[in-house]
Amino acid sequence: MERTGRITDSFPRRHRAATRADGKERSGARRGRGGKGRHRGVPPASPPPDSPRPATEDARDPPPAPGTASRELLEMLRQFDLAWEYGPCTGITRLQRWERARALGLSPPAAIRDALLEHRHDPAVTYSLWHEYGL
Repeated sequence: MERTGRITDSFPRRHRAATRADGKERSGARRGRGGKGRHRGVPPASPPPDSPRPATEDARDPPPAPGTASRELLEMLRQFDLAWEYGPCTGITRLQRWERARALGLSPPAAIRDALLEHRHDPAVTYSLWHEYGL
């Protein structure tokens, strides 16, 4: 039975030499030497020291700095971006999308508009999920 031709059959085969131009062996040439490769004598790295754990639940999540949005707010805005009922969100800001939906009588959540106006200068809040992707 004859095998079918492949597109790579038209290219000439090239084999790498076992040594480099400076006389040293290539890394692939070491494999057959019974475990005498580069990493055989190196001991494993020690684990990193444990970081101190905060004692209270409040210390784990520091309060957001002024001008930055919380995780809950960003998740709410993400859900707004993913809600297809308010129309596409590419190419416009979230506030423009909210106002367009309101003008079309779709009644978007008022909490979204309040958050957008409150964090007007934060790009993570102003722009949608797909802002950095081209249209």
